[in-house]
This record gives sequence, C-alpha cells and structure tokens, in this order.
Amino acid sequence: MIMLNKTSRFLLLAVAGLTLSTSLSAGPAPWYIWRSKIDGARVCHQTPLGPGWEQESGPYKDSHCEKLVRAQ
Repeated sequence: MIMLNKTSRFLLLAVAGLTLSTSLSAGPAPWYIWRSKIDGARVCHQTPLGPGWEQESGPYKDSHCEKLVRAQ
C-alpha cells in the first residue's frame, strides 16, 4: 500500500476532481455533412472521412444531420 502525505493526497484528489468535472461537462461531438471530392456523395459523420472528403455543412445535433446547432 502506498502512503501519501497530506499534500500529495490533496493534489491527487484535486487532479481527480478536475478530470471528473471536465469529462462531465463535455457534450457530444457535433455532426457534419461531408461531400466526396470524387463523386459528390454526401454522408453525415462526426469526424473527417479522409483526404477525399470535404465538409459541406454543419454542425448538426443529430446523426441524420437535420437539426442545426444554434450559435450561442
């Protein structure tokens, strides 16, 4: 068992608390419509699909790319 002094214990709890609070406040990633540079196909995806794709529109709240995210 590892013994921690008061300062080390405080720092450990502080880091754990900040990590937890940051992850709790994070929201879901937005969705975007991506268009193929080759054939113009369109897909709704959260992350870039590669060099052959360009972002067309977004961000959207849903995986169908129907509900636009409103600017705050």
